[in-house]
Amino acid sequence: MPRILQLTPFVLCSSLQRQVDFYCDCLGFTCGFRQDNYAFLTLGPVAIRLLECPPRDDGRPLGADQSFYIDVQDIDGLFRQLHPHLATLPPERVRAPFDQPYGQREFHVLDEDGALVFFGEGIGGGE
Repeated sequence: MPRILQLTPFVLCSSLQRQVDFYCDCLGFTCGFRQDNYAFLTLGPVAIRLLECPPRDDGRPLGADQSFYIDVQDIDGLFRQLHPHLATLPPERVRAPFDQPYGQREFHVLDEDGALVFFGEGIGGGE
C-alpha cells in the first residue's frame, strides 16, 4: 500500500544564495542539492525546497503569503542554540519563545523574503 512520507513546501525567494545562507546559517538547515534556481534543504526529518523567482508585479515580498510550521522537542533549547545567529537579524524578524492559548510554545522567524517560519512544541491544554 502506498505511504505518504513527508511534506516539503516550496519557499519562493528573490535570491537563492541569500536564502540558502539564511536557512543554513541562521536556522541550521543543510543544503543537500542545489542547481540553477532551486535548492533542497533539510533539518533532521524536515525538508524545504527553495525556488528563486522573479519579483512580483505588485512589489510585495515573494514570501509575504507563505508560512510553515516545524514541530520540535525542547523549543527553548533550540532557540538558545539558534539565538547567536538569530540575534544578528533585525529584531522585527524574530519573536522569542512564547506560549499560545492552543497549547503550543512557539518562536517565529521571518526569512529573507518574508515567509514566516514557525517552530513549535506542544505544551498541553490545547489541540
